[in-house]
Amino acid sequence: MNPGFTIISVLVLYLIILLVIGFWGRRESTSVAGYYVAGKKLPGWVIAFSSNATGESAWLLLGLTGVGYMVGIHALWIVLGEILGVALAWVLVARPFKEYTDRYDSITVADYLEARFRDSQHLLRLLSVGIIFTMVIAYTAAQLTASGKAFSSFLGTTYITGVFIGAGVILFYTTVGGFKAVAYSDLLQGILMFLGLLILPVVGVAAAGGWTSLMSQLQSVDPSLLLPMGKFGLSVPGVVSALGFASIGFAFLGVPQILVRFISARDQGAIITGSLLSVICMVVFETGAVFSGMAGRVLFPGLEDPETILPTMGAGLFPAFFTGIFLVIVLAAIMSTADSLLLLASSAVVRDVVQKIFYPDLSEKHLSFYGKLTTVVIGAGALVFALAEVRVIFWFVLFAWSGLASAFTPVVFCSLYWKRTTRAGAVAGMVGGFLTSMIWVLFFKEWSYDLYEMIPGFLVGFGLTVGVSLFTEAPEGAAQEFDEVHRALRTTDH
Repeated sequence: MNPGFTIISVLVLYLIILLVIGFWGRRESTSVAGYYVAGKKLPGWVIAFSSNATGESAWLLLGLTGVGYMVGIHALWIVLGEILGVALAWVLVARPFKEYTDRYDSITVADYLEARFRDSQHLLRLLSVGIIFTMVIAYTAAQLTASGKAFSSFLGTTYITGVFIGAGVILFYTTVGGFKAVAYSDLLQGILMFLGLLILPVVGVAAAGGWTSLMSQLQSVDPSLLLPMGKFGLSVPGVVSALGFASIGFAFLGVPQILVRFISARDQGAIITGSLLSVICMVVFETGAVFSGMAGRVLFPGLEDPETILPTMGAGLFPAFFTGIFLVIVLAAIMSTADSLLLLASSAVVRDVVQKIFYPDLSEKHLSFYGKLTTVVIGAGALVFALAEVRVIFWFVLFAWSGLASAFTPVVFCSLYWKRTTRAGAVAGMVGGFLTSMIWVLFFKEWSYDLYEMIPGFLVGFGLTVGVSLFTEAPEGAAQEFDEVHRALRTTDH
């Protein structure tokens, strides 16, 4: 059988499954809560795979494997940070956030912030919408960029054709099926990513002659590939690079696309069920990506674009059927993030602006329709950006990831664990954290040994949230509510 036909057949079957999931989920998408959080009915195992698949994206399969290819062992600092970040998000954030959002009947993170801080002027809601919207366009464009790279590497299509195919499928099932379709497609995509990153490094290391042989070959290619601090060694640039890599995962404590998964959970039991599964899944994701990249450095040296190492290994080490599977796995990583980002931005417009500020009496049917229309418009905007220029996925995604994390994580974390957090503190923390991460990239990053922008973003975000809160009044009733929430959590522990 023609190898190209086999690969395309696997791809078409996968895309058909996604379209079926989209149709299956459409019955839940006729209301705002159904369209954006699947009616808060999702089980823990679905949330676990969905949150990991959403958080990782093409950044994992193309970006992180490419970093493993370029810097070797040094990339394990990313693995450490990602695993710690995910574990802490489930242990420290998921349960109190779920308890609060159930009390408020929240659908979006902005719903939570407005209710938690009694913000009758909608300032936190409007800030959330502005930040989410700008970052999601960049983030989604990076995913569509990855789609173009994947199709080009596996099938030899043009970059533009790959971007259009990926965008078309994502927009269809996301628009038709809403969050239920997104979550269950994420489940399928997460399982595929898990299996792919379990198998690929094993086959890659074996093809390189085993672990000992791989290490010796990497040593001969470039000794810095086996150093924990990479080419910088134990120096200021080396420590800054390691610290930046390790900090990436701590965004899981507060980025909105992950927090929405906690809102959509069926109950506290689903949170507990999902936590262990999520951490195990993340260990396989991260280590598999880095070791695949390292094996690829030996097997396929001199790649012009290191971010194509996974598709190159998939095509070079496996029969056509499995090459098709690896194309599907790359697309799974892309789609599992792009669909969630589109819904996140759509909810920011329709729920947080249209329904909550301007037209609170609009029917659920009309709001659901506007939600779907907004999803298509935002997707089209991201498509334009993706077509304009091929970017480096790893760093482009980190830019958007750090912007969202710097804006939301300090405020959300303080609101969950410090009853004295105030509305003014939350506003200052969101604005300060977000602007710091952006300004750092534009003016300071190249002068600070490329210190990752989320670190100064977090420092300023936490500093302003706490500092301003100390000099302003906490919302009336917030302290009593805080005690009730944490008392309820202690009760469920027993």
